[in-house]
Amino acid sequence: MYAKGKITQLLGDYASGDPKALNDLVSKVYDELHKMARGYMRKEKSNHTLQPTALLNELFVKLVQGKTVNFQNRSHFFAVSANIMRRVLIDHAKANRAEKRGGGGLKVTFDEAVHAGKSNEPNLEVLDVLLDKLAKENERQAQIVELRYFAGFSIEETAAALEISPTSVKRDWAAAKLWLYRELHKQ
Repeated sequence: MYAKGKITQLLGDYASGDPKALNDLVSKVYDELHKMARGYMRKEKSNHTLQPTALLNELFVKLVQGKTVNFQNRSHFFAVSANIMRRVLIDHAKANRAEKRGGGGLKVTFDEAVHAGKSNEPNLEVLDVLLDKLAKENERQAQIVELRYFAGFSIEETAAALEISPTSVKRDWAAAKLWLYRELHKQ
């Protein structure tokens, strides 16, 4: 990993307009963000047209071209990055479905604990809606789901990214899975 304070400092420098800060920031977070992108892509079909590096490039484009976000700290930066990656994949899936005029939605499997006894799998768009709903109720739990499930982070990696204890991650992860299980069974 890398020093927590260094990333936060670089984010602050970048927000203040320091052009060198962006290059330094990218070099510090690239490997972690690429790992996150690989985690997202593991959940996609094997013939998906995006690759982890392309997803990461889309993230950087959106971060640079989008409205200026004043990142509070590295945890906020990684949470926003995870959300942007998820949105890129949702937009990609919607575009592909529109192109095929409603042809089968992109399917993803969800954690076994969420699907106990349920044969049909939710699609990415359903999970996206549910994560948005969860974020309104408990933002940290939604961030943990994004990092653990979509990005493939371990408990320890998630704790480091969100700057919380592994015990808190485990507790919130269990609560989020239960919440999602209930919501999926309402569908």
